[in-house]
Amino acid sequence: MRKMIVQILVILTALYIAVCVLLYFYQEKLIFFPEQLHKDYRFRFNQPFEEINIATPDGATLNGLLFTTGGPAKGLIFYLHGNAGSLASWGDVAPTYTALGYDVFIADYRGYGKSEGTISSQAQLFQDVQTAYDTLKNRYAEKDITVLGHSIGTGLAAHLAATNQPRQLILLAPYYSLTDMMRHKYPVVPTFILKYKLATCQYLPHCKMPVIIFHGDKDEVIYYGSSVKLKQSFKQQDTLITLYGQGHNGITENPEYQTHIKRILDPFSCQVPQSPL
Repeated sequence: MRKMIVQILVILTALYIAVCVLLYFYQEKLIFFPEQLHKDYRFRFNQPFEEINIATPDGATLNGLLFTTGGPAKGLIFYLHGNAGSLASWGDVAPTYTALGYDVFIADYRGYGKSEGTISSQAQLFQDVQTAYDTLKNRYAEKDITVLGHSIGTGLAAHLAATNQPRQLILLAPYYSLTDMMRHKYPVVPTFILKYKLATCQYLPHCKMPVIIFHGDKDEVIYYGSSVKLKQSFKQQDTLITLYGQGHNGITENPEYQTHIKRILDPFSCQVPQSPL
């Protein structure tokens, strides 16, 4: 009996190690869910936009869309989207901000939409985002750029803001870190196998600009407590706005969000009252 128990434990340990190895080598497929578009795909949106291709230092090309107000803009929303889909659907968020007088730039990550290549490391993601940001700084003064990240894009947005000087940082449904997310959802999986830490909690203390976080208290993907913990990194002018009854998706369409974002983006008053937790 003792020998059988030992054999079972050995088999279970071997299976556990095998699963961890598979998770390490295939984690991109568990984190990123790109929709790929043919190079000849034509975007169709009911507002002015320009398609922009951005060359990365290693020779890949990122595809992005710049939505414009059709006239003089108050500034730019540099939007980093979530982990699924492509610009074909993410472009639908643009009217919320162009209606308030802001141009909006959204780029697809590698392997998404018409962007080339595949995501292979956190450093590569950071470099791609920085390259796109530098390209847009050729058109807009950095003091007029708001960096906005949604879901997986929040860690990228926080890192970008921490290493640059945009006007403000807005995060929709952020995680404390992907390491924290793994511990929360899959506590039996060792976190050292995770290549994408995206430690938002470490980036926020280096953000000198105002930080505004929106999070639904019914978020079923990134637990609301992530944002509560991020408050530990807040400066006096930073704000957490709780959207009661809101899940992970559909924040942009939430009427309360639209009321707050209008006040936040007002050029004469960026501060919003903090909602009670």
